[in-house]
Amino acid sequence: MKSLFEQEKYLPILAETDLLVVGGGPAGLAAALAAAREGVDTILLERFGYLGGTLTQAMVESLVWYRHENTVEAGGIGRELEEYAAEFGGTYPDPESTGRLLDADMFKCAADRLITESGVKPLYHCYAVGAHVEKGLVKGIITESKSGRQAILAKTVIDATGDADIAAFAGTPYTMEPRGRLMDVTTGFGVSGVDADAFRKHIAEHPGKIGDWSSLTDKGEEQLFSAYFTHVFEQARKAGVIPGDSPLEGFWHAITEAGEVTGINVVRVTDIDCTNVWDLTRAEIEGRKQVLQALEALRRYQPGFENAKLRTIGSSIGTRESRKIVGRYCLNEYDVRNQAAFEDTIGIFPEFLDAYGIVVIPTTGRYFQVPYGIMVPQKVDNLLVAGRCVAGDQVSHSATRQMMCCAVTGQGAGVAAAVAVKTGQTTSTVDIQAVQKQLVRQGVRIN
Repeated sequence: MKSLFEQEKYLPILAETDLLVVGGGPAGLAAALAAAREGVDTILLERFGYLGGTLTQAMVESLVWYRHENTVEAGGIGRELEEYAAEFGGTYPDPESTGRLLDADMFKCAADRLITESGVKPLYHCYAVGAHVEKGLVKGIITESKSGRQAILAKTVIDATGDADIAAFAGTPYTMEPRGRLMDVTTGFGVSGVDADAFRKHIAEHPGKIGDWSSLTDKGEEQLFSAYFTHVFEQARKAGVIPGDSPLEGFWHAITEAGEVTGINVVRVTDIDCTNVWDLTRAEIEGRKQVLQALEALRRYQPGFENAKLRTIGSSIGTRESRKIVGRYCLNEYDVRNQAAFEDTIGIFPEFLDAYGIVVIPTTGRYFQVPYGIMVPQKVDNLLVAGRCVAGDQVSHSATRQMMCCAVTGQGAGVAAAVAVKTGQTTSTVDIQAVQKQLVRQGVRIN
């Protein structure tokens, strides 16, 4: 690769803080809120002009579509985000679960209010492009924005980017599946002009089920209702309305009385490396192309969609998988499927798997403990990694990538960082029992 020498220069300090959280999705939101409630000065940096991550930018409104009557969860800030959105007037009934769907645009407003009321300092439209490391300690990051190239200094940093960007910049080891094995990316969209009664009638007469899209479910779960489109696109492929090799299939979200289907997750773009800017560009263009194909197929073959119009397209593709750190501990399939318990637990998550054709719905009350060690990277200190890039194998990733589990690791990281700052410890040497005590005080179930 050709290179260009960039002249060294001193960078202006944009801010200094106790804790810097990079990334404003469910993990980053939970981390920032948790730390601020421990009395630690906290900045939350986000590359877009709003918070929510995949929930808002990719319109994945189904925060807890896995929840059933016997599901056991950690509570904490993840549940609070859902309840706060409901009080804000930004939720819909979830057709697949006992949970609620979150209106993506309303959640942007709700998150603004929640984060500012908490005392967290939000910083939008700002990219993290490097890590500042001194003697093995992460001391801050390098940023790029309309204000230029600057630096933010922090006593500790939480990487909630989803792609382990800060960890990679800092030189910590990570893994990533080859391009052909990475999970697909998605362009979310919503439509208006739907005949809600006709659509509901058709769904009632021809309900989807989980077995329509996964053959690797636990016994009995394949018959559970699923808001899934499949026959529409099969018909469209056979008729030549969309290409014969089109990967379109997926889910619909809420149906409103105004004739809106607020979120549709059917686009699939394959072979995308989410850390490669050329791949990201290709994914955005191909994703929007598939949105138009999906809309045409729905108009022709889905009762109630005859007069449907494009309402909105997600502001960015939704990504499911990229880098995962090599942590102090690597979560694995046995752990998540056998109710693993850990001395350094920072929360729990239901036995819910959804990736690589594997689906396990948490109807039994089973759950596993989430260990602190999967957030602790190697080779550097005072850096924690939360969200879908925690250490784990492929099957465990199908659980830890879920937005509510991201909130669990985020809250655990936020409290641990706060305890480390207040006690003068590092994030790798922090007293885990002290962290657990504060997590319980914040309403988290840890075992």
